[in-house]
Amino acid sequence: MPDPIERYRANLQGEVDGAAMYRVMAELEAQPQRAEIYRRLASVEEKHADFWRQHLANAGAAVGDVRPGWRTRLLIAIARRFGPDLVLPTLRTLEQIDRDHYDRQAESAATVMPAQERSHARVLSRLSGVSRTAWDGAAYSSLEGRHGAGGGNALRAAVLGANDGLVSNLSLVMGVAGADFSQRTVLVTGLAGLIAGACSMAMGEWLSVQSSRELYQKQIATEADELAQVPDEEKEELVLIYQSKGMDRATAEQTAERVMANKDAALDTLVREEIGINPQDLGGSAWSAAASSFFVFMAGAVFPVVPFLFAGGTAAVFASLGLSALALFAIGALTSIFTGRSVATNGLRQVGIGLAAAAVTFSLGRLLGVSIS
Repeated sequence: MPDPIERYRANLQGEVDGAAMYRVMAELEAQPQRAEIYRRLASVEEKHADFWRQHLANAGAAVGDVRPGWRTRLLIAIARRFGPDLVLPTLRTLEQIDRDHYDRQAESAATVMPAQERSHARVLSRLSGVSRTAWDGAAYSSLEGRHGAGGGNALRAAVLGANDGLVSNLSLVMGVAGADFSQRTVLVTGLAGLIAGACSMAMGEWLSVQSSRELYQKQIATEADELAQVPDEEKEELVLIYQSKGMDRATAEQTAERVMANKDAALDTLVREEIGINPQDLGGSAWSAAASSFFVFMAGAVFPVVPFLFAGGTAAVFASLGLSALALFAIGALTSIFTGRSVATNGLRQVGIGLAAAAVTFSLGRLLGVSIS
């Protein structure tokens, strides 16, 4: 069993991290209802932090000034730069990981803290559009509308996209180097792999997003036609949706009546609720998605190539492996933001996977090179 004082400190750090993160989310959130929810979450986390401070004091341990950890500071910086929605899926994942954390601790098991932690996980799932339950009539449309048709964790996708570029181009460069080609050949091959891979990723992302947008547009047109032709049926569908989210029949009918009074609002709500589409962005811009994929892939793929700009032979091969290993470790460390695992564990695992792939292609290149010679 871990030392109780160390466990208390770890619990306190987690609560301090959560409170700081939610305070910033509330500060950055434009919708008042969502901002208030973040403030409430922060308040609960601060009370939990006081709980563990008291246990540390009772155990005779110095508490000191506990500040947010590196992971939280990084997430806060990302949220301030790109907006709170980008880090919301990550916060949801971390809350899901820790939702049962206090159930197994004697000090907290009999308190309300385990239930509150599970509630936090549900709240973040609702806010990020994973599951939908009404909060109240006034906040309903606002919260439910923030669905995000594209879904997923953009931050995690960016990290993994860079990893794809790094591992694939490292494998390509090592395969050509293993065949004992010249510095110029390896360099040209690496640059060609970088551009080709980035273009392929960008084109695939553009087609994916554009196809989704076209499908969404067709579904919205169909929903608009149904709203014009059979408004009573559409109203009844809204009532059933609201009831499924916890409203009683009378409240659901009143809410549906208010929504149906404005045809544009009715269409917007039906599209979000029935189809799960955000009509404001339709999953985002296909061109923006393509550009992001291109540069993210290229950012990872450039590391194995750089050494061959300045050297050749064995020195360049080892430099490429070393630089790529550092980048792989950094990517692994970043993934620990999403998993909550050890930075060293994630980083070393990523290095092992990347270098193993490089070893396979280098060996195949060497075999093919000898065979061709």
